[in-house]
Amino acid sequence: MTTKTNERIGDFVARVRQERGITQAELAERLGTSQSAVNRIEKGKQNLSIETLTRLSDALNKPIVSLGSGSVNLRIEGGHELSGSIRLKTSKNAAVALLCASLLNHGTTKFVNFPRIEEVFRIIEVLESIGVQARWSNGNDLELKQPAELQLSKINADAARKTRSVLMLIGSLMHDYSDFKIPYAGGCKLGQRTVEPHLFALEEFGVNIVAKSNDYVISVQKKNPEEVILYEQGNTVTNNVLLAAARSEGTTYIQSASGDYMVQDLSYFLKKLGVKIEGLGTPFLRVTGVPYIKKNVVYSPTEDPIEAMFFISSAVTTDSEITVERVPYRWIALELLKLEKMGLKMTYSEPYKAANGEIDLRDITVHKHNGKLTALTDKIHPNLYPGLNPDNLPYFVPIACIASGRTLIHDWMYENRAIYYTEMTKIGAQVELADPHRVYITGPTKFSKADVVCPPALRPASLLLIGMLAAEGTSTLRNIYTIQRGYEDLSERLNSLGAQISVFQDL
Repeated sequence: MTTKTNERIGDFVARVRQERGITQAELAERLGTSQSAVNRIEKGKQNLSIETLTRLSDALNKPIVSLGSGSVNLRIEGGHELSGSIRLKTSKNAAVALLCASLLNHGTTKFVNFPRIEEVFRIIEVLESIGVQARWSNGNDLELKQPAELQLSKINADAARKTRSVLMLIGSLMHDYSDFKIPYAGGCKLGQRTVEPHLFALEEFGVNIVAKSNDYVISVQKKNPEEVILYEQGNTVTNNVLLAAARSEGTTYIQSASGDYMVQDLSYFLKKLGVKIEGLGTPFLRVTGVPYIKKNVVYSPTEDPIEAMFFISSAVTTDSEITVERVPYRWIALELLKLEKMGLKMTYSEPYKAANGEIDLRDITVHKHNGKLTALTDKIHPNLYPGLNPDNLPYFVPIACIASGRTLIHDWMYENRAIYYTEMTKIGAQVELADPHRVYITGPTKFSKADVVCPPALRPASLLLIGMLAAEGTSTLRNIYTIQRGYEDLSERLNSLGAQISVFQDL
């Protein structure tokens, strides 16, 4: 980088550090370097690699790499067998719900071992823009304090529109504010993901939502419903209704709730706030709210079952033996069963508790299959919990590619996601699109190197990375922001298993 660029970045780092109330010594500790090195960075006298910029972004909770005009990319030297152990990070989908839920609490909320990923950063930017104090410590611990009065008119619309999770702010804010706006929700481009289920459910609590130019305009005349039937059994809408019920008076019976992992994690946090919840993991929840909450609480989300499936899929696709540590195995029980029926051998440790004391974990060792996996005769499709998780379905695509036979994958929940699976043909896969929801995959496949731009959806983008790990030669995966939304330090963690991945930025 040029001296002028280094000076520009140094000024930016100093300004953000001061805004965050962080000293140079504290920033140095987060970076694992010296205060003098931080001083050199801020004066523009330190050459900066992409890796250093990434660590600065994490330490300051501000994406510094985006100062450049080019995208961040991965160069993957494929064909290497993976080995060793990898410890799972905590759940992204649970984390964003917990961030929104923190607004229910007028005390101090501390999340331990929290994921430092782009989706989390966007929600934190939204919270900070309305006055919430967010402070990282010990690497991945996050402390949140809200002021007596939030400045909702100052909400960071750009950050909010990059994630669909902002919808869950409605369920939290409705208890203390009668009129506010939420920017239109964004996230992955997976077709028409309607917000009507949120509208129908929240109106039972007296929330009126009107869509206007670029915003949802919310007005509240609070009610305490005895019973709410969800129009759709979705995760985000279930979380929103849980947030609405958490500080409503009396008991609310919720029918057609999702029982999925992110709903369970949010529920365990709400219980720490004093909310009573019965029926966890089932479609029927009974929530007894606490009208006002002011507690100092500490909570650790559970490890990510979707990340577990990513690493399992990476091991299977590259025919490697690795151990995935701290797997919430009951949340992916059907996925594991289907893999066993395909011929994959796995061994399991004895169960032990997650840091939150609620969820059972196991270490899972995936063994080499030596090319002996067989395609399932039945289609592979997602379903409501405890069915196969919709976010885990994509990871069967590269696995089906290396299995002998023809696999039908039916992704019925999203209009466009199955179409993105055809991107795998760019690295040698035989993927036949039957319709917008179904693909046929014929294996076994010998993956080939390629230069590909990430599709605009997290899971399909990560499939290309998995396939490139198995392809002989050097591949390039461009514009990886989509992957960064959901995975923390992914290239470094894969490299710790023996992958050969480098990060670079277009000029």
